[in-house]
Amino acid sequence: MTEAHPANDPQAARQHWLGVLAHAPRTLLAERMGELMALPFDTLRAPEVGLVMLRARVAQHGERFNLGEATVSRCVLRHQDASGRATVGVGYVLGRDMERVGWIARLDALLQQPHWRARLMADVVAPLAAALACERAEAQARTAASRVQFYTLQAEAAA
Repeated sequence: MTEAHPANDPQAARQHWLGVLAHAPRTLLAERMGELMALPFDTLRAPEVGLVMLRARVAQHGERFNLGEATVSRCVLRHQDASGRATVGVGYVLGRDMERVGWIARLDALLQQPHWRARLMADVVAPLAAALACERAEAQARTAASRVQFYTLQAEAAA
């Protein structure tokens, strides 16, 4: 999630920042909102909670099956800048955090506007991406510490 995306691929860039924002811890995201809460936004879809069906495959092949349901919150907001350019921001997160999806939708709408993008990428998205990378590295280190190597089973199976 921390890799840079070329400027000529806005879809990949948007997927990147939406992924970072959706996975960012609530406390870190709340710290970054500050003055952005005072900006005017039109509500296209108020924050709401719903369910999505999770689907899976055994060993990533074969027929899909319904694994279960997950609670999802979503929100859609529109921001119009001083020049009249309007952008629509979306926010989706697992769980029931309606305030958080509003923050994500605000940031998404602003990140689509060129005069906000560089500042928000540097002040919000990059620090959140770095924090997520650090959390993942720590989790991988904890997992690696408990890893068991089964070299003896491999040798016996080969004989």
